[in-house]
Amino acid sequence: MSTHDQTRSLAGRTILMSGGSRGIGLAIATRAARDGANVVLLAKTDKPDPRLPGTVHTAVAAIEAAGGNGLAVVGDVRREEDVAEAVDRAVATFGGIDIVVNNASAIALAPIGKLPPKRYDLMLDINARGTFTLISAALPHLYKSDNPHVLTLSPPLNPDPVWLHRHAPYTISKYAMTMLTLGLAGQNHPRPLAANCLWPRTTIATAAVQNIVGGDTAMAVSRRPEIMADAAHAILSRKATDHTGQCFIDDDLLRSEGITDFSVYRYGDADEADLKIDLFLPGGEHA
Repeated sequence: MSTHDQTRSLAGRTILMSGGSRGIGLAIATRAARDGANVVLLAKTDKPDPRLPGTVHTAVAAIEAAGGNGLAVVGDVRREEDVAEAVDRAVATFGGIDIVVNNASAIALAPIGKLPPKRYDLMLDINARGTFTLISAALPHLYKSDNPHVLTLSPPLNPDPVWLHRHAPYTISKYAMTMLTLGLAGQNHPRPLAANCLWPRTTIATAAVQNIVGGDTAMAVSRRPEIMADAAHAILSRKATDHTGQCFIDDDLLRSEGITDFSVYRYGDADEADLKIDLFLPGGEHA
């Protein structure tokens, strides 16, 4: 589903994504596949999990059904050898890597004193270290692309301390993803490379929102993952010289592309004014 019918295309581009078995990552992957992109997914879900929809294999089937080429690499972004395998197989199968999407993320909203150290380690390892490791391994191949992009699904850096007060560990892990991406944007590169972040205005109807953030109530006032997919497509189909070092919000980005009607993205029947503002954005702490 997309309201976004633009001439810019990802046809023939190779995307390496962490996660992507479901939710926002899968939506981004299938949107790119509709153009004819190649999508390599490094994801853990090899077999069906009763708590979560989809596996890396069903995701690849959806990518291929949408018109793209998919490759499943069963692995963990926390393991350097799994990341290296994903990079090697992407290059061996499709000839290179044009785009890296840091999508895999762990969430736990408990504050200090209530969050077990193992959950803290999980978030920092997947969110921060995983972003660092995937970019690092893919970077030599991105430099061989004529339009290399890195896109990280992480929030703008918001100085409001409410997010640290509510859940400092998760906040640190997500801001780390952003800081690594913005740092990459400011490095010296042998050719133009775009490194940007993307975050939703509202909560998105995903398993994480259902299971961790707010259950059916939060889902009813969320938007569909397709809004993030269309926003990601708009970023990744631009020239690398157009924008780098930016933290985009999905609906702001789509407005700049001429999209004005966001009702098609609603998951429930809630009016726009009643949608739940996502974490890290002004108003989100009151939602």
